[in-house]
Amino acid sequence: MTDESLMVSVSKGDKRAFDELYHRYSGPLLGFFMRLLWRDREKAEDFVHDIFAKIVRKPELFDPTRKFKTWLYSVANNMCKNEYKRQEVRKNTSNGLDSSYAVSDSNANVLHEVQDMQFRDAFEESMEALDHKHSEVFKLRHIDCLSIKEIAEVLEISDGTVKSRLFYASKYLAKSLKDFNPVMNR
Repeated sequence: MTDESLMVSVSKGDKRAFDELYHRYSGPLLGFFMRLLWRDREKAEDFVHDIFAKIVRKPELFDPTRKFKTWLYSVANNMCKNEYKRQEVRKNTSNGLDSSYAVSDSNANVLHEVQDMQFRDAFEESMEALDHKHSEVFKLRHIDCLSIKEIAEVLEISDGTVKSRLFYASKYLAKSLKDFNPVMNR
């Protein structure tokens, strides 16, 4: 079943339809909220719970003529904006936790791991250097896998603005990460 038809079933009280939507979107939404809410897992989990509680309490808020995914991410994006206002936090604030820490296999190639860690650090630093509007579009496109049209709807901007922001973000990242491009380093 499509997301939209599942949501229509949810509005009629179908618990299995709700469970399926939860199964499809709870993981991606957790990642979305983690990125936008300062990598605070507890807060992100609370927001996932809150968004699905809203769906259960008021399924009629969904307009079945819209794509469910776009609607859901719009609601999630607005929840984050409201949280920013409540917290009065400036953009690019971090909680200082090292998200790149990982347990490694003792047989792994140490040089490869170091290079990956260096790239990850450089990438995160470059993303932080981007202004919020460019990094937000880049993340929605390349991490959340939303289409140009979906991003435009979520952020309430034109398709052209999305494309422009993606272009400039990609151009900046390519330039700032050129040392990691094997083609450029020949």
